[in-house]
Amino acid sequence: MAENRFPCGGGTSRETVCIETNRVLDSCRDRDCYENVRVYLSDFGNEILERTGAIRAKSAEILWTNIGIDPIQFNRGFYAVTIRFYIRVTCEACVGGGRSQEVEGIAVLEKRVILYGGDTNTHTYRSDGCGDSFCSLPKPNCGSRSVPTAVVEAVDPVLLGTRILEKAEECNCCCCCHENDLPETVMTTFDSPISFADPSNDRARRFLTVSLGIFSVVRITRPAQYLVSATEYAIPEKECHEVEDDDPCRVFRSMPFPVGEFSTGTAPAASSPRPSCGCSDSPRRCGS
Repeated sequence: MAENRFPCGGGTSRETVCIETNRVLDSCRDRDCYENVRVYLSDFGNEILERTGAIRAKSAEILWTNIGIDPIQFNRGFYAVTIRFYIRVTCEACVGGGRSQEVEGIAVLEKRVILYGGDTNTHTYRSDGCGDSFCSLPKPNCGSRSVPTAVVEAVDPVLLGTRILEKAEECNCCCCCHENDLPETVMTTFDSPISFADPSNDRARRFLTVSLGIFSVVRITRPAQYLVSATEYAIPEKECHEVEDDDPCRVFRSMPFPVGEFSTGTAPAASSPRPSCGCSDSPRRCGS
């Protein structure tokens, strides 16, 4: 498939052109360890939790991320980026007789970093779908202050442990503990409504908590204009070919043998132990 790497023909003339793109002004990477984060379950899940003798978390995935960016007072050009992760946690509980029952819940994590985003007093206006006809009414959101954009990249959390607690005070949960505080997009992904009962009204309830580790990269970008050396557009030289699936065996025989799938790999090099909670050398982050 080497011919697919450069599908366009080479241009003949080069010139200096001006382009607009996003410039990364500041960025950071981090590994955060969240211990004993409460998992909110449905009424059915809470009933299973009350009766089970053993439960474990099987998987965790990021459903949604809410990102807020605010300027830091008296520190011009710096911004506080607040990131809230909404995590779907799938658990398996033993219900007796050698049977298991899967339940789903949601955990909310929050992270805050400070990065440099530059400073400008300009306003940005763009014509993308705003006032595209002569008689159309202008929309109030056509323009915006020149605030940088925060970008977050994260992998699905690593499950580090599962615990059942008897008191809600021992759980580390975000301030988002009510149904109205969750995005509708997150709530609609669950088959059963998540229960957010007030723990102060029922001290005898059990609570499910998990410890999660998240690797993330946060960066702040701004639009910028640059002069670059470019080659004029060239028409692709490769022609499109239809996939002939009349003979599936012939298509299968043309596939390369997956040698890598049969390789067990080699063991990673041993490293010196690092005294930490399993995530980083920095102090443990418990729910924040």
